[in-house]
Amino acid sequence: MSSLQRNHSDKARHLRHSTEGFRCFSEICYQNLTGRSVGSKEMLPSLCDEQKTGALPLPDAFLHFLEANGLDPSIYTKAETVPRYIRVKPGFESQLLEIEDELNCKLEKITWLPDFFAIPPQIQIAGSEAYQEGKIYGMDAASGAAVSALNILPGDHVLDLCAAPGAKLCMLAELLGYSGSLTGVDIARQRLAACRTMLQKYSLGDRCRLFVADGTSFSLLPLKSYPETRQCIGHDGNSIGMSSKNSPDIFAEWTGKRSWRERKKTIKAGNTAASNQIQSTPELIFYGRHSGVIGLRRTELFHTVEVPSTSGYDKVLVDAECTHDGSLKHIQKFENWGWETLEHRVLDVKRMDSLQHLQLQLLTNGFRLLRVGGTLVYSTCSLTVAQNEDVVKQFLLRNSSAELQHVEAATDWPCRSGGIPGTLRFDPKTSQTSGLFIAKFTRLAS
Repeated sequence: MSSLQRNHSDKARHLRHSTEGFRCFSEICYQNLTGRSVGSKEMLPSLCDEQKTGALPLPDAFLHFLEANGLDPSIYTKAETVPRYIRVKPGFESQLLEIEDELNCKLEKITWLPDFFAIPPQIQIAGSEAYQEGKIYGMDAASGAAVSALNILPGDHVLDLCAAPGAKLCMLAELLGYSGSLTGVDIARQRLAACRTMLQKYSLGDRCRLFVADGTSFSLLPLKSYPETRQCIGHDGNSIGMSSKNSPDIFAEWTGKRSWRERKKTIKAGNTAASNQIQSTPELIFYGRHSGVIGLRRTELFHTVEVPSTSGYDKVLVDAECTHDGSLKHIQKFENWGWETLEHRVLDVKRMDSLQHLQLQLLTNGFRLLRVGGTLVYSTCSLTVAQNEDVVKQFLLRNSSAELQHVEAATDWPCRSGGIPGTLRFDPKTSQTSGLFIAKFTRLAS
């Protein structure tokens, strides 16, 4: 943080509670955002109005947190002016005018990110037919950039190691199209079930399989060599499924209708999660017709290899759990949750240390599952150095076969360089998006 920003931060923290302080805080934010001082009295009321409507009433503890991490608090002063972003599912481009009429707003095309559009932040899409019929979904442009950085190619076998809540998973499936495979993993069964719902709603699950598993230890490789979808026939001539009496270990076509045995297993899994016990064996909760699962035996599906080398995934996305301090929508929630809860949700030192350890483990395991020559993207929606550059540095020190790469497409992106050459940072002030950190790696031959 520059000395000017630090002075602004100090002034903002001490003055914002009083009426005069509120006015000064608006001036400070304007200076940080524009580089210009307030030059007329007429400008002050509008700035104060923006402060009342667009700025978050950041508590002292959070301001201290921002300062300690070298972050400018002015990035939060226009929370309500950052647009909302939607992705239009490929194939529905011809219906843009109808979608605009339905949402009653203009869709502003994002020139640097295909199929993304900006809409006013107050627009709600959940009640629209376009959303309910699977034509659009909400996704921040910075998150779309993280997916785009992977440079998905036809035939790629892709792993999303922290798949929930599902928007990135859907975009990955769209980019793959009718080739390759997509494996989604998340430790939270309920959140992964929401991913399954999204894939089905947008008809994107054909080449996907979803596993409830711990991303730090998940070891299943992609099913690169598998026969075309075939019906599995039992001894009685009827099609069979996982719970069939004839062949309970062979996967038939997935169905949402589950046997009593499967429902009992789900309840047991939920009780296990409630007891904070992590399943040692991944739980498969969805697979598409062309995911390579149909016709396999359980022993074939759950076969693991210690060193993937050439048999690993072509692309891996590790959008790791973090403090979410870069997400405007997340920080806004504390107005309802109570700012006092921010202490243990974001600012707690033990939680931060625990998250850093988790992030490094997720990145390490994702890289372990990457094939030689493959691409991995690590991202978080935190703006802190500790959860981003520090994690990357530790990872590179421990993995000599990892090489940090520049994101070629980023030359046209509205972002800035991170603290390590090649890494990228999006933030509300620079990018008009939520905050996001991106680092791209490749795996070299040992």
